Amino acid sequence: MPALVARRYDTGRPVRICWDNGRLGVVEPASESAESLPWVAPGWVDIQINGYGGREYTNEALTVDDVVAIDRQLATAGVVRYCPTLTTHSFSTLAHAAGMIAKACGQDALLDAGVLGIHLEGPYISPHDGPRGAHPKPFCKAPDWDEFQRLQEAAEGRIRLVTLSPEYPNACHFIEQLVAQGITVAIGHTAASVEQIRQAVSAGARLSTHLGNGCHLELPRHPNYIWEQLAEDRLWASLIVDGHHLPETVVRCFVRAKQPERCILVSDITALGGMPPGLYHTSLGDVEILDDGRMVVAGQRRLLAGAARPIGDGIVNVMRFAGVDLATAIRMACHHPLRLLGRDEPYLEAGEWADLVCFDLPAPGEKASPVVLAMVRHGVVVYQQRNVVVD
Repeated sequence: MPALVARRYDTGRPVRICWDNGRLGVVEPASESAESLPWVAPGWVDIQINGYGGREYTNEALTVDDVVAIDRQLATAGVVRYCPTLTTHSFSTLAHAAGMIAKACGQDALLDAGVLGIHLEGPYISPHDGPRGAHPKPFCKAPDWDEFQRLQEAAEGRIRLVTLSPEYPNACHFIEQLVAQGITVAIGHTAASVEQIRQAVSAGARLSTHLGNGCHLELPRHPNYIWEQLAEDRLWASLIVDGHHLPETVVRCFVRAKQPERCILVSDITALGGMPPGLYHTSLGDVEILDDGRMVVAGQRRLLAGAARPIGDGIVNVMRFAGVDLATAIRMACHHPLRLLGRDEPYLEAGEWADLVCFDLPAPGEKASPVVLAMVRHGVVVYQQRNVVVD
């Protein structure tokens, strides 16, 4: 029976965890010294992953092998469950990619156990510069129910989260239709008015996608769509806390305003996640990964070209930026996204799925990433850097 000894993320106490047939069996105190042990937590969850390790989901040439390769590479970053994210593009590209993700899930049970559902981020977003971010303007459009139904058919019903802008006249009806099908709706990449935000929430929108990003560079002091979403208690807020997308003080203010219980950590990681620093040629042009992990438009150091750091960075950064403890940060990167999507929240208790991450944290005050030592999904050791899991 596989087992590992580590210290719990929620109490810091040493624990011995064993599992069999994919489920946790023995979860008991261990005699080892806590200071000598790595940490263990329920598997990290990321509801916004665009790609990883050189592969992107929104790709007209995406294959089942690509989808599986991304999944296995995400294991090295501790991501146990996630939402493959499709971004604004042509219908043919989105339908093809959705179909490949669905096909991969049907062929690979381990991958299927990790995929919570597809996150469709666009094309129903703002066409305006600033709010649309790096999404290609020619494909930004008003919500189209017939088109969405065809995308959902291609995805074999696996689209479970949709990010859209409520600035379009038919947006609220579209949101109501999505909610009626059990799909979670997020507001993002929007130039919507305060009243349009309110109407979208009343129609059933439940999340602000990467709040504070995908916005105009300048906004009215007040009111504006950031304040409105920040103040709306019915909205969760997903945050990219990679140290680049939001300044430390903004993260602190957002978490204090929303409270940790309504915050979700996401990476919004792209195909260049997991790649070394250097210059890369992409469909969006030349981009560069800097030594500090920022991904920028090549030739300068300020304008971001996407995210390149996995969700583990968000866990350690939100602890430093907002002063939350490890247990709270893990809930933001695991329990909260599952609750948003209506899934059971995981605990380190007998009978639960053996979905685990074993990791080391940087020393207090050190600006570094956590080191993932092992990732276990449904009892399968998908990744192990060193032999922390023993039979």
